[in-house]
Amino acid sequence: MRVTKLVLRNWRNYQEATISLGAGPQLFLGRNGQGKTNIIEAIGYFNSLSSHRVASDGPLMRVGDTNTVVRMRVLSGTREVSLELEFNQGRPKRAQINGNRVQPRELTRWFTSVLFAPEDLAIVKGDPATRRAFLDEAIVTRVPAFAATLRDYAQVVKQRSALLKNARANSYGSLSGSNLAMLDVWDEQLTDFGTRIMAERRRLISDLMPYLRDSYQNLVNNDHRPELMLAETGSLLQPGFTPETFVAGESDTNFDHLSNVSRETLMKDFTEALKQRRSEEFDRGMTLVGSHRDELFIGLNSLPVKGYASHGESWSMALALKLAFANLVRDESTTGDPVLILDDVFAELDGERRSRLLAAVGDYEQIIVTAAVAADVPNNQHWNTTEISHGRVVSPENSGEEGEL
Repeated sequence: MRVTKLVLRNWRNYQEATISLGAGPQLFLGRNGQGKTNIIEAIGYFNSLSSHRVASDGPLMRVGDTNTVVRMRVLSGTREVSLELEFNQGRPKRAQINGNRVQPRELTRWFTSVLFAPEDLAIVKGDPATRRAFLDEAIVTRVPAFAATLRDYAQVVKQRSALLKNARANSYGSLSGSNLAMLDVWDEQLTDFGTRIMAERRRLISDLMPYLRDSYQNLVNNDHRPELMLAETGSLLQPGFTPETFVAGESDTNFDHLSNVSRETLMKDFTEALKQRRSEEFDRGMTLVGSHRDELFIGLNSLPVKGYASHGESWSMALALKLAFANLVRDESTTGDPVLILDDVFAELDGERRSRLLAAVGDYEQIIVTAAVAADVPNNQHWNTTEISHGRVVSPENSGEEGEL
């Protein structure tokens, strides 16, 4: 799979731009603040229907404009498809495939990419919500329809927490008969959606671990052992788990204690966990059990990366996680490689790790890289280079004619 053409209209700092892309390594080169990341942000949006930089679509629209259009042509095998997104201020975004109106979520079935950006350092150094988002976004990339389960779960948590908060405010620790019945309904839905998410996260981590070990080894070439562990509020198998579990050497990177548990057992444990914390939930007026409260712990050699690893080790782990996921998606795909996007990654790596990274991903059907300085990019590879300056494509040999896809 690869992108063959990208057309931007009123996207970020681009008024109009048409960019043609080839197979193999693609390089967008330009000083900081010129618009390189805006290009890969547009490409990545078709994978997840969200930006990796901002939570809402408003900042994606060029300042002063109320209509933004992004079109992208994708080649998968011998089939070429045209994808389009249109943003209008104050209205829902609209989508088209080959000129036919579709629901925006349908776009994700036609394009897959894996993006690594400097913001991804937060996966290993940031708060638990960032790590949960990494897991859930990866799941949706593998199974696009799972986005509906995540939305339904979030809505249940919101409604259930509102009911608990209301009980706390109006009559401490109690609910009327009708509201108790409603809480039972929310409990049932929370258990249903929550255990689905737990099961998918467990499956993802179990599948990801072999790729993570290989990716980290390929990057750093040492005997460090990467580890992942889930701490789940809805599980009864992890009493007292904390980040110090890594220090005690108790982590189980094979995940046999998690991945081999049936859905029925998950639901039974989840229900019991809700009962055990019911009094505390009334006391605090919020939902305390569920995947929105779970944590992914990331370790190296039985030590948590967060708080123990150096900046270089943290950066390598974050990059290895994304490369591992890209390789997992690649092996599972029936439509070709995902498009691999690396935003300003070489600037943070020494010469050896730059070469090792390029060797690890050099056979992908298409790699899209951004860099501020050409010297940061390994020169032992032919790059299809597009120069960017002030929101304009300034390399005529790599830009397409203005116009429709």
